[in-house]
Amino acid sequence: MTQKVAHPMVKLQRNVQSLVESQIIKPSDSIWKIALLFGNDWQYWKAELFEFGFTMQDPVSELLSVEAWDEE
Repeated sequence: MTQKVAHPMVKLQRNVQSLVESQIIKPSDSIWKIALLFGNDWQYWKAELFEFGFTMQDPVSELLSVEAWDEE
């Protein structure tokens, strides 16, 4: 039996979705607003977001709308 390992960005996406559902942030907020909530881990996530073409000004909704995190 093999298990499929989720892409690390799926973890970030789930955490951000939870923040939206808890009304801590809004889908229209810029991605940079989540920086304070991720503390010491933010530099890692920021680099990952940049690698996938995101900017800190993009709305959170764009991050949440990604269906597959394929690396080429």
